Amino acid sequence: MEQLRVAEMFDSLQGEGTRAGLPCAFVRLAGCNLRCRYCDTAYAQQGPGEAATVEEAAARLEEFGRRLVCITGGEPLLQPACVPLARRLIDLGHTVVVETNGTTDIRPLPAEAVRIMDVKCPGSGECGKTLPLNLRAVRPCDEVKFVLCGRADFEWAVDFLKQHGLPGRCHLLMAPAHGLLEGQELAEWILGCGLELRLQLQLHKILWPQRTRGA
Repeated sequence: MEQLRVAEMFDSLQGEGTRAGLPCAFVRLAGCNLRCRYCDTAYAQQGPGEAATVEEAAARLEEFGRRLVCITGGEPLLQPACVPLARRLIDLGHTVVVETNGTTDIRPLPAEAVRIMDVKCPGSGECGKTLPLNLRAVRPCDEVKFVLCGRADFEWAVDFLKQHGLPGRCHLLMAPAHGLLEGQELAEWILGCGLELRLQLQLHKILWPQRTRGA
């Protein structure tokens, strides 16, 4: 029986991406292969998490009564059971988004699942680990995100997306690293670069700044 290691499940608003503001059920899977300097979910790296089968996890997520479900981490694709979980949720009628750091092959995910891939910039301390095959696999419905610590990261990200032919192929998001870059400053850079980039602010941190989990 396929087993998951779950750090937490919770009901909230989607705080990021093109679906920001929508009610969403979240499952955060335990474990990550990266250690980004600005990580705000380090607790998902610690401990084995709670064991659950795909059916058990899907049933608990169903209880929240949300159409939108986000599978996140940690890095969810490190767990093979992430793929059948996405498949099960889709079969139950959910819109499923999977947040990944792009270091694990995204192609096994069901075609109906939206991939939100976080490309790591130099400021993260984990740059250069995105799989090239994942960049080739993105589709118009998918999202590629860059979390930026400063101007150097922004310029690197713009060069990266041009180098890999991403403009026009998928949604492109630029997010300021919390506490390291102001959203207003990033907004000015986006306005001046001439590309169709979406500013992403972490809505959950604006609404619930005191919460460290379950937001």
